[in-house]
Amino acid sequence: MPDQLVHIGRWLHARAENVLAAMLAGMFVVFILQIVFRYLLNLPIGWTHEISVMLWLWMVLFGTAFVVRDSEEIRFDIIYGAVGSNARRVMVLVTSLTLVLLFTLSLPAVIDYILFMKVERTAYLKIRFDYLYSIYGIFAVAMIVRQLYLAWQAVWGGGTDAFDHTKAGSGV
Repeated sequence: MPDQLVHIGRWLHARAENVLAAMLAGMFVVFILQIVFRYLLNLPIGWTHEISVMLWLWMVLFGTAFVVRDSEEIRFDIIYGAVGSNARRVMVLVTSLTLVLLFTLSLPAVIDYILFMKVERTAYLKIRFDYLYSIYGIFAVAMIVRQLYLAWQAVWGGGTDAFDHTKAGSGV
């Protein structure tokens, strides 16, 4: 891959991490605000809970789509590590193509549902649900692109380096 594309990709990844960190900071501030209003001022407010839920949804899907690397995702390391390089390539190819098929088949219904949800709004902030759920459409497209890339790497011999058991972990 050309160095300029690698540089742009790293820069975009860093900005996605910044956005994710900002969402986490926002969620933390709103959570603290909720505690202050509820327990110190005895004035429970609902919009803080609404923002926390929205930010959590966006953090999980945005983070999975643009920040989490393939090597950081959960997988069955026992089986994956026990087989040879060619078997790992086949496993990656089958898994990737299956996910591409499933996400692609579900995409029209997902987009239809997101567009349908424009009639509903959140209880406190009156944010349209189609705006809130739009992250899932973005997530689905990003997963299709990511899985196609992984399948391409598996076919052409990339991305299935020898499994290092010393680097395997629980993800915690």
